[in-house]
Amino acid sequence: AGVRVPLFALVAIFLLAAPLAAEAQQAGKVPRIGVLHSGLSGASAPVLEGFRQGLRELGYVEPKNIAIEYRFAEGNLARLPALAAELVLLKVDVIVASGGTPTILAARNATSTIPIIFPTVGDPVAQGIVASFARPGGNITGLTLMAPELGAKKLGLLKEVVPRARRVAVLGQEANAFTAFDFENLQAPGLAMGLQLHRIEVRSPDDLESAFSKIATTVRATALFVQAVTLFVESRKQIADLAAKYRLPAIADARELTEAGILMSYGADRTDLGRRAAAYVDKILKGAKPADLPV
Repeated sequence: AGVRVPLFALVAIFLLAAPLAAEAQQAGKVPRIGVLHSGLSGASAPVLEGFRQGLRELGYVEPKNIAIEYRFAEGNLARLPALAAELVLLKVDVIVASGGTPTILAARNATSTIPIIFPTVGDPVAQGIVASFARPGGNITGLTLMAPELGAKKLGLLKEVVPRARRVAVLGQEANAFTAFDFENLQAPGLAMGLQLHRIEVRSPDDLESAFSKIATTVRATALFVQAVTLFVESRKQIADLAAKYRLPAIADARELTEAGILMSYGADRTDLGRRAAAYVDKILKGAKPADLPV
C-alpha cells in the first residue's frame, strides 16, 4: 500500500518549493551586457578588447555566466539612437556606451533606468552627461580622457618635431560634440605657438581621401593633428597611408595610429580604459548604482 500524505502537508511542501524554485531560477540567471559602439563591427577596437579582457580577469566567461549583446553603428552616428533603443527593448542589465560622446548621449536618451557605463569621454560635466565627477547622478558614470592640457602638450610635441609647421590641420568627426569641444580648447595654445589650426571634419572612412586632398591643396597644411575619435583608431591604417601619401607629419592620442605608421602619439591607453570599464560593470552587476561610482 502507498503512503498517504495529508493534504495540508502537500500544500506546505508546495509553498516551500515555490520560493526555492524562484531562487534557483534567479541564481541561474545569466546577466546580459549591452555594448553600444559607434565604430565598425569588424575592426579591432582597443577599448572593446580591453573590456573583454577585463571581464575574463573578473571571472566572466561567455556564455557560462555572462551574455553580451553588441550593436555597432559602423561609423554612422545617425544609427546610434535606434541601436540604443534595441538594447533597451532587450532589457539588458547594463549598457556599455563605447565610442565617445555621440554613443553616450544616444544611450542616455534611450533609458533613464538601465545603468550606463562609458569607457572613454572628454569632459562629461561640460557636455552635460553627468552632474559632477564625484557625484555623477542618474544612471550613468564611467571613465574620462579629460585633460585639456594634453591637447597643448600634443601641439607642443608636434611643433618641436616639425619646427616649420605653421598651418596645422585638425582632423575631427562631424556631429561629434567632443571634437568640437576639443578643437576650441586647442585654439589658445595653438595661437601661443604661432600655429594656425584648420578644422577638417569627416563622417566616415569614405570621406578620408577627400579630406586629405583638401588638407594638402586647400588648407596647405604642413602638419596634422588627429583628434581622439574611435573612427580614426579603427581607420588607422588608412590615415597612416594618407599621411604618408601627402607627406604630412601627424600626431594622435592613440598609440595604435603610431603603430600603423603615423609619426607619433601621446595619450591614454585605451585598452586599459576598457579593462577598467569592466570593473565598473562588475560592480553594477553586484548591486552598485552608477551614482555610487565617481567618474
